[in-house]
Amino acid sequence: MSPSQTTGGADALQVAPISIDIVGSDRQFPVRRVYCVGRNYLAHIREMKEGDERDPPFFFQKPADAVVTDGRVPYPTLTEDFQFEFELVVAIGSEASNVSPDTALDHVFGYAAGLDMTRRDRQRECNKRGLPWEQGKSFDHSAPCGPIHPVARVGHIRSGALNLAVNGSVRQDSVLEKMIWNVHEIVSELSKQYRLQPGDLIFTGTPEGVGPVQRGDRLTGRIEGLAPLQVEIV
Repeated sequence: MSPSQTTGGADALQVAPISIDIVGSDRQFPVRRVYCVGRNYLAHIREMKEGDERDPPFFFQKPADAVVTDGRVPYPTLTEDFQFEFELVVAIGSEASNVSPDTALDHVFGYAAGLDMTRRDRQRECNKRGLPWEQGKSFDHSAPCGPIHPVARVGHIRSGALNLAVNGSVRQDSVLEKMIWNVHEIVSELSKQYRLQPGDLIFTGTPEGVGPVQRGDRLTGRIEGLAPLQVEIV
């Protein structure tokens, strides 16, 4: 049976891209890909007791439609340990392929606050078995993201406080200066592995303090200079 013969016809196959509000504009930022940096804060590496502290961060992906913009995150199936990881998000605005650290920031459109939601039990199971992280990381609604602040409006976010509270209690509290790799190094290194394009998001890694959440929990993440990200687990 051809696509045009299926219920709804070919039009049923047209799926609108996920898009994110841009602060100070009536335009939207259409999401192309979502990249994430693993182990980019020393204290988080020690907290997880995984990997060598001397290893550079590595990259993994989430599907574009994992991005959540309405603040509602369903508690996922296949886990009894659903955890938050709050981090700075970089939005790419122009093609970047094998760029140098000196020019990497030229390709950044803006910044946002984001959450890398994780099925921690599934991630640990994957680690033990030497399997990819998809089941622990790359599932539906696993990438809540706040509005994007253009560089033209806020400049480049190089430093400042980063904290996350669950039901009003602060759980993560750090500063961006503690990232092992900073933004221009991340963009440069990632551009050697993939051709970055407008619409790409890069979640830059989380500090220590990650932990579990339950249905009904309300999360508020703040990064200095950016709008807060507010999420409810439903």
